[in-house]
Amino acid sequence: MSNVFSDSGQIGLVATFSELVYTDFKGEMNALCWYRNLDGDFNEIVTRLSLKENITEVYPEDLMALQLSEKGNIAREIILNDLQLLTDFGAAPSLNLLKCYERDDEFDFIATDVYSFHVDRSPIATDTFLCTYHGAASDIVSNAQATQKIQIPEIRKKLNELYDGPPDGFEGFLTENYFDLHYQLHANAEPVNLGIGHLWRLAVDHPKQQVLPCIHRAPIEKEGEYRLLLIC
Repeated sequence: MSNVFSDSGQIGLVATFSELVYTDFKGEMNALCWYRNLDGDFNEIVTRLSLKENITEVYPEDLMALQLSEKGNIAREIILNDLQLLTDFGAAPSLNLLKCYERDDEFDFIATDVYSFHVDRSPIATDTFLCTYHGAASDIVSNAQATQKIQIPEIRKKLNELYDGPPDGFEGFLTENYFDLHYQLHANAEPVNLGIGHLWRLAVDHPKQQVLPCIHRAPIEKEGEYRLLLIC
């Protein structure tokens, strides 16, 4: 399988859903891609759906209620099948119509929103699955090309100035406020865009994880264009 992701040691490529969920992460590989060239008109689905808030969850019954063309129906069947595959696997997928996420602009030196490069954390063994069907797609970057922001001296100093508690509680403060999940890219970093239609599995920080968690971020949305994103 040869494509834009083939040259990245961070990314493993698979050809089936079964391979996606049962292939082990190892070494620097902490992202798996079920590479797909999807048929269907996903834009038609987006234009037929109603955005109720900046993030609107779309349920299978919402998709089924849409009057679609043949191409739109193909797209709908693909989405419904992905949702069913993940549900049968034991995941809890959500399909979102997105205008934008909430921004964190409380501090000028660190942000904890999803537009910042970050990792996901869970107390249980799990992974993050996502697929962008329409609109801007997320980015990932290798762990060697980024530094945890709380390890950057000037940022750590400012966080210490914010903290009002005993010295032995500082690390807990960083964790409780999600500061430790965010990363700053090196000057020569080369993020990889996850593209449209591919179903991804990204490593999450949890006690049984054998690899480093996958650093990723949500994209800046394109003006006037909604995203259609499956995530769990």
